[in-house]
Amino acid sequence: MSRAFLARELDTVATFWRIFRRDGVTLGFVTHDRDLRFDGLLHRAAPGMMPHALRRTAAFADDSAEVRGALTHDGIAAADLAAGRFDGARVEIGAVDWESRERAILYSGTIGRVGESAGQFSAELRSAKAALDEDFVPRTGPTCRADFCGPGCDLPAARFTHETVLEAVDLDANAAVFAAPGWDLMAGGRVRWIDGPHCGIAMRVLAASADGLVLDRPLDPAPAPGTRAELREGCDRRLATCAGRFGNAANFRGEPYVPGLDLLARYPVGQ
Repeated sequence: MSRAFLARELDTVATFWRIFRRDGVTLGFVTHDRDLRFDGLLHRAAPGMMPHALRRTAAFADDSAEVRGALTHDGIAAADLAAGRFDGARVEIGAVDWESRERAILYSGTIGRVGESAGQFSAELRSAKAALDEDFVPRTGPTCRADFCGPGCDLPAARFTHETVLEAVDLDANAAVFAAPGWDLMAGGRVRWIDGPHCGIAMRVLAASADGLVLDRPLDPAPAPGTRAELREGCDRRLATCAGRFGNAANFRGEPYVPGLDLLARYPVGQ
């Protein structure tokens, strides 16, 4: 667009920012004294929320940014921050003319580290250039590098995903008992809540037994029996499992027969 913001002594400009959470929730805020609607989204007035240290460069280094604000708005609560609902969310920050609704995106990225202290929150943002710092060179190892049902594995996710309901919760063990499928299939899998207090949050299964699935995030507040959830089976990434259980050895992304670093420390064992 041709509009140059803050080029006049008195300008009708405000800062807006949007959060696209991974659970499908989209939030919009604007540093104005009233709500503004544009791009099909209502941006709620939040004068206390401001971007800090916004930086854009032509270099390959990550463009750093930070957003701070008070935990007073209904859209951002301490419980949601602690539950990880904002982790990895996509963020857009821009400027908008509150009279003409002319606008421009100044920064886009994802939320990295989130902190909360004394009623204030801070979110560290990572730009798209942060992906340049990742090492994409594969490393040899005895286990599969591909994500289960992801690229490289190529198994259909729907085949190993089950919708079920919660039967009971053990808060001491942070474990949940579900109606189906068999617990022996869920080790290393994932639970994604469809409703209840953790709606939209995905939790990894750390251990599975007849007593329930031990999850990596606290079940607090505890969901009630009957809460719906989506269960994705797990995989231990071993070749024997890939071939025997899934019949997918052709897509195994590992080197199970390459000698490991402990080769020199091994010694013969008598029969």
